[in-house]
Amino acid sequence: MDHAAVLALVDRDLRRQARPDGPGARIERTGDVVRQVASEHGWNGIVWSALDEAGADAAIAEQVAYFTGLGREFEWKLYGHDRPAGLARRLVAAGFRPGPAETLMVGEVTGPGLDAEPPEGIRILPVTDRAGVGLLADVHEKAFGTDSSLLRHRLLARLAAGPGTLVAVVALAGDEPVSAARMELVPGTRFAGLWGGGTVEAWRGRGVYRALVAHRARVAEARGYRYLQVDASGRSRPILERLGFAALATTTPYTYAP
Repeated sequence: MDHAAVLALVDRDLRRQARPDGPGARIERTGDVVRQVASEHGWNGIVWSALDEAGADAAIAEQVAYFTGLGREFEWKLYGHDRPAGLARRLVAAGFRPGPAETLMVGEVTGPGLDAEPPEGIRILPVTDRAGVGLLADVHEKAFGTDSSLLRHRLLARLAAGPGTLVAVVALAGDEPVSAARMELVPGTRFAGLWGGGTVEAWRGRGVYRALVAHRARVAEARGYRYLQVDASGRSRPILERLGFAALATTTPYTYAP
């Protein structure tokens, strides 16, 4: 895999030419900024920018004023190669709060290890209804220690609008949900995005996370996609590296709350 070429595809297909990530959301292009605008329950933020030293502060102020006028908290999703240099410092000076840095990783759907099957005693359940969303959200809360109210709302809205571009799964040990994940298929691109993969503490290190990555890879391949894209935490990065994923860039969320 040509890392530079694939990173350029990510920038073009998933950022500059971004699609809305759910019903009711829209993509707007203003100057050298691409943003998503959604309801208060959706994701609002900047997915792409191509700023220079002279205009960066004014562009940041414009986005702050726009989302503040809507009464929306929003995120500026900053990648390590975004310009100008020092854009992170400018965002902090404008009142943004940085979140944990992650690693943009990409692997091919036929990469090594992506033929893994679930460990003994684990079955994978597709999430297609409210009950499945409940199981997935419960895993999310236990695995990450965060509230899942917004996640529940977004997933139910996506399923109601049509599940064609969303693949969500839960791993069950008997009737107990122990891991969950989802995948966003991006029409018109070669990319499927892996999101929200998490396993409850008692089941970590047993191959469940790897099995969910492999399951989604097979679905993506069957639907004609070539690459899997992940914003990986420090916990998941080593697993993904063993599965053939390459680290292409860092990405950090900067959040502004009116």
